[in-house]
Amino acid sequence: IQYFIEVAKREHVTEAAAALNVAQSAVSRQIFNLESELGVNLFFREGRNVILTPIGKNFLKNMEQIIKLLENAKREVQEYLDPERGTVRIGYPSSMGIYILPTCIAAFRKLYPHVKFQLHQTTYHQLVEGVVNGKFDIAMLGSVPKQESKVVGKILFRENFVALLPRNHPLSQRPILKLQQLKDDSFILYPKGFSLNEIVVNACRECGYTPNVLFEGEDIDSIKGLVVAGLGITLLPENTLIDAIPSSTVKIPIVDPPISRTVGLIIPGDRTLLPTEKLFYEFLIDHYRQLERFNN
Repeated sequence: IQYFIEVAKREHVTEAAAALNVAQSAVSRQIFNLESELGVNLFFREGRNVILTPIGKNFLKNMEQIIKLLENAKREVQEYLDPERGTVRIGYPSSMGIYILPTCIAAFRKLYPHVKFQLHQTTYHQLVEGVVNGKFDIAMLGSVPKQESKVVGKILFRENFVALLPRNHPLSQRPILKLQQLKDDSFILYPKGFSLNEIVVNACRECGYTPNVLFEGEDIDSIKGLVVAGLGITLLPENTLIDAIPSSTVKIPIVDPPISRTVGLIIPGDRTLLPTEKLFYEFLIDHYRQLERFNN
């Protein structure tokens, strides 16, 4: 099965053999035996390349799920033996990777220094999909989904958005801003499909205008850089500017209307977290509960 998956991914027997560190003949023999046992062709042969047949594509999906089940079963045994030495696979968007997630992991590892993390940065919708299909154990995101039946959401806190303006902007000396005051500006936002884009665009529309999006960027640093260059303004979650405000820019709170999002976690709705995953999940909930108590 592992040989089959590797050949399917690479569409080349020789490359699959090299990746598996075995002879090409061994891979070819295993594929031949598998097809003989099933009684169907899983691949079309095109010279040195191979392409999955329609039934081969279906078979690949099922085999990938089986491999994940096997891996999870082994992880479960290992983590029950010692949950403080397990691994957590966590997905997150770029806005969480600057401050929130790193500080959480650092605090957790002070208590459990041997726990390992596999970190995956991706978009909001891929985070939800990744938790559903088992690619991630937990995802940290904002806003926390309410209508997703296949995941369970937990809100940790609510976070405000702020405006980031070039220092020479006419409004840069204001202590606070109304969203209406930015209607004639050029905006720099995440692309459509990103939750941060939807939050900002929807807030502007509620104020009676659609923002003029001049540039789009898929990471925070690119968006900040374009503001530094004086090419527009942006609205960002406050945590993305917590350590330092880029040179030649100013950060101003938005109070009318205030823009915010929920920040939290999603976990699978159809399976129980493994011991190490549960350890980290419960730590995060308690960590932010204590922070809220302290802030109050």
